[in-house]
Amino acid sequence: MATYAIGDLHGCYAEFEALLARLDFSPSRDHLWLTGDLINRGPDSLGCLRRSVALDGAASVVLGNHDLHLLAVARGHGKLKRHDTLTEILEAPDRTEMLEWLRRQPLMVTDSQHDAFDRASIDRNYVMTHAGLLPQWSIAQASELATEAEAVLRGDDVDDFLSVMYGNLPARFTPELTGQDRIRAIINVFTRMRFIAADGTLDFAAKEGLDSAPAGFAPWFTYPRELSSEYFREKPRESALAEERLTLIFGHWAALEGVTPEARVDVEALDTGCVWGGSLTAFDLGSGERIEEPSRRGDR
Repeated sequence: MATYAIGDLHGCYAEFEALLARLDFSPSRDHLWLTGDLINRGPDSLGCLRRSVALDGAASVVLGNHDLHLLAVARGHGKLKRHDTLTEILEAPDRTEMLEWLRRQPLMVTDSQHDAFDRASIDRNYVMTHAGLLPQWSIAQASELATEAEAVLRGDDVDDFLSVMYGNLPARFTPELTGQDRIRAIINVFTRMRFIAADGTLDFAAKEGLDSAPAGFAPWFTYPRELSSEYFREKPRESALAEERLTLIFGHWAALEGVTPEARVDVEALDTGCVWGGSLTAFDLGSGERIEEPSRRGDR
């Protein structure tokens, strides 16, 4: 049995199937982690979403910002953008089932959350989110905050939140936040974060490579993890073990091309820009090997 994490699909269905074939992936034996942004910008968003739904029991998926955009548009709280490739999903006969499946996916996955994880062959603690993890958040706190936001997305009042989901404020999460501002701040960390200030404030303007950092900001993974002791009080042993030998898996930031220089935490950046002509990357959580499938989109 093997567990593979695969970077953002973005509708690159042909490359996804080719990569699964290269991995000799078997849903009855192996398990996938998908870093979110299953859809949009690529040529076959519908194929990627249908395949992900079909893999449900053999795949752990986290929501990305494009996935949330699809949910908002589908429920009348957002508009299609010029380069969106979501129309086939919105017009599909099985749209309702797929979108319901999508909105019930988590924002964060840990290796302790499913039985398929082969702990005997893997000696690290893995956590996957779409964009990353604030250095101020312990794994325990992040899990609690993810669960809080997921409850809103899965709940009967999801439309109330999706109607105000788009926005950059508040740019910094604080425990005192309440209501929709609190949920927006949590979701922005999990799905949109790239550059942050030392106090955890997010910058939303810079989206290119490392040299595009605004003054006073740096990539989130270049900060050491500075954890508040309050999140180790209730279950100190479990919290400490979760932080030990920790590797954070994320996608979202294609401009990194999978490279994270000066990282102060062990990370695996898996969005290697397949939709932009790069490659689709799988990471073997057991061996640490990376396997890449070249994009079929050339240099577009």
